[in-house]
Amino acid sequence: MIGRENAYRRRKTEQVAECECGAHHSREEDEMAKVLKDSGLGGAAVSRRRFLGATGAAMAAAAVATAPLAGQEPAMKPQRSADHHLPNETDPRPETVNRQLERQNTSSAESLEVDSGTVEPFKYSFGLAHKRIESGGWTRQVTERELPISKTLAGVEMRLTAGGVRELHWHTSAEWAFMIYGNARITAVDMDGKSFVNDVKEGDLWLFPGGVPHSIQGLGPDGAKFLLVFNDGNFNEFETFLLTDWFHHTPKEVLAKNFNVPASTFDKVPAKELFIFQAEMPRPLAEEQKQSGAGTGAVHERFVFRPGEMKPTKATRGGEVRIVDKTNFPVTNIAAAIVRVRPGGLREMHWHPLSDEWQYYVTGTARMTVFQAGGKARTFDFEEGDVGYVEMSKPHYIENVGDTELVFLEVFPIGTYRDISAGEWLAHTPFRLTNEHIKTGEEFLRDIPREKVVVRPI
Repeated sequence: MIGRENAYRRRKTEQVAECECGAHHSREEDEMAKVLKDSGLGGAAVSRRRFLGATGAAMAAAAVATAPLAGQEPAMKPQRSADHHLPNETDPRPETVNRQLERQNTSSAESLEVDSGTVEPFKYSFGLAHKRIESGGWTRQVTERELPISKTLAGVEMRLTAGGVRELHWHTSAEWAFMIYGNARITAVDMDGKSFVNDVKEGDLWLFPGGVPHSIQGLGPDGAKFLLVFNDGNFNEFETFLLTDWFHHTPKEVLAKNFNVPASTFDKVPAKELFIFQAEMPRPLAEEQKQSGAGTGAVHERFVFRPGEMKPTKATRGGEVRIVDKTNFPVTNIAAAIVRVRPGGLREMHWHPLSDEWQYYVTGTARMTVFQAGGKARTFDFEEGDVGYVEMSKPHYIENVGDTELVFLEVFPIGTYRDISAGEWLAHTPFRLTNEHIKTGEEFLRDIPREKVVVRPI
């Protein structure tokens, strides 16, 4: 009896469940049938089997309609052309575009496909800087004020006529210099009172530590042009400690007491700084070295370095590099690399782990891409007189995109040069591990040179 009652209860429970399920499917079928009717796929009397078949067909049709055709790019990826002529690449009013500027910056104007996100500008041209013209030459500067990213180094271009003098002066920052053109005479007095007087020519460089007083004078036949780099991004060439300015702002009686001479001795001290002025040509080098070194001695070679007399640090078919830092120029606290890249060559992918890098392009045309964490990258074009800046540890490369030799300077606000290349990183990491990342195959990794290349091709 009890068994029959339990069986009866089970049958009633199943019937109730079937009714609820049927009611649920009935409501679902009615709602979806209306959708199908509105879409033209069937009427209100569509069966559950027809409904499932129809919805499956509709989903398949939608998938086919949205899938790209074989060999076709996904619909959301912007189309690009080799000559950038497509409507989505061109300006509808070309007459409003600064064509000359865009021709000098094609990597920005045409936007390389690998570039992504917002990267702070790392290029500025000396051609955009204010030029201060004086009787003995001119000067202009690129500092943190012109290029905000350049926080650790600033640069100055200067031209001196034959006889033109950059006034006796000093500053708190160290001064690293590279001769771009011509000939000049440089002088200084170190903290031991020893004299430095020497001549420099194109390709030479010098370093004056902060606080050391010095001067620069153009020689014959046509003076000089040179680059100055200072280890302070906020340096101002127009606000240095000048001899004439200091004496003008010191009472004559104090000057007289200091030097034990009549006050009238200083009657002709200029009322305004000389800064850059035209003067007579200096006396012969040997004569001035002897005169200035009397009493305390001289250090006539201490502050000058001649890279042309050293062998390249690294040379390949693609070019060469000469590295000058405190290992071969003990007085310097500013390291530098003088890089030459032949047409089609590449300053290999690398980064600098110890400091920012300040660049100056001496000759040629180049392209540099800087990668930034977070999937960001930007590319700029460079030519003679341009400044580049790469923050510490950001990977980059420099490519010669012209048909002449590219010469540029890498300058660092520390005394030691250090870099890490992509090649040496991959060459000295387990191949299987690396291949799991970039899927190139281990043969590619085995063929990478074990030593730093610097300039490619090898």
